[in-house]
Amino acid sequence: MATTVEKTPQPETRQRYRPERQDGVAHVFMTPWLLGFVLITALPLFASLYLAFTDYDILSPPEFIGFENFTRMVDDDRFWSAISVTLRYVVFSVPLQLGFALLLAVLLDRGLSGLAFYRGGYYLPSLLGTSVAVAVLWRQLFGHDGLVNLALGQFGIEMDSWLQNPDTALSTLIILNVWTFGSPMVIFLAGLRQIPYDLYEAARVDGAGLLRQFFNITIPLLTPIIFFNLILQTIGAFQTFNQAYIISGGTGGPVDSTLFYTLYIYRQAFLSYDMGYASALAWVLMLAIALVTAIHFLLSRYWVFYGDD
Repeated sequence: MATTVEKTPQPETRQRYRPERQDGVAHVFMTPWLLGFVLITALPLFASLYLAFTDYDILSPPEFIGFENFTRMVDDDRFWSAISVTLRYVVFSVPLQLGFALLLAVLLDRGLSGLAFYRGGYYLPSLLGTSVAVAVLWRQLFGHDGLVNLALGQFGIEMDSWLQNPDTALSTLIILNVWTFGSPMVIFLAGLRQIPYDLYEAARVDGAGLLRQFFNITIPLLTPIIFFNLILQTIGAFQTFNQAYIISGGTGGPVDSTLFYTLYIYRQAFLSYDMGYASALAWVLMLAIALVTAIHFLLSRYWVFYGDD
């Protein structure tokens, strides 16, 4: 009689991990981003760098002229006017916007009822602030017969159009930028929620008032958030275009009082068809933003305090 030998069940063999297969899947998912980076960012970037050293009017092939586009800026009065307008806008609008955003964030952090509604309402201007519709609305508000002049007229103050006066045109754009305080305000509010409440209780026990708590606790612990917002808003202010284009009609007037640097680049590229000079202007702007950002980072060591400081 034959005996049957039972086979011992063998453990299931697991599929071996193949790093090359995982890398292939990762590359597939990265392909859309890589294509977008190469086609939309890298190639135009290097193309503009090449065009910055050429004389190119779109209709004829670019002609290499060396550093002539950059030396041309020295004698370009509108170039210096655009720099002056942009710097004044950055210097005044960014601190005012951040100060206003921080003030409202502190008020909203006091535990108001319906806080979510207020957050959404205050954030709405940031979503609409750079749109064409809001810029057109701003032009109507500060026009000769706009709501602002009607309100001032109730107090016997007569004003012409704010946008047609070289002394006030830039101020209206600064006010518009301050009005779009929602994005930095939400970031400030998130930073305020990270400050331990025990610090405020201990300060009150020691007799510190609200102002002393704000300057001795809130501001020092919030400096990383202030620095983050400062970098973002400064870069955004240097790149402002929509508001100036809509309100001035693309001219930068009156008397170049709203001729932002980006608007001047646009006029050189798409109105004068001087693509070579416009590319050189764009690279100067990029280097200026990089320099200002680097200065901010160098100075941050003296006033930004992190948790381990």
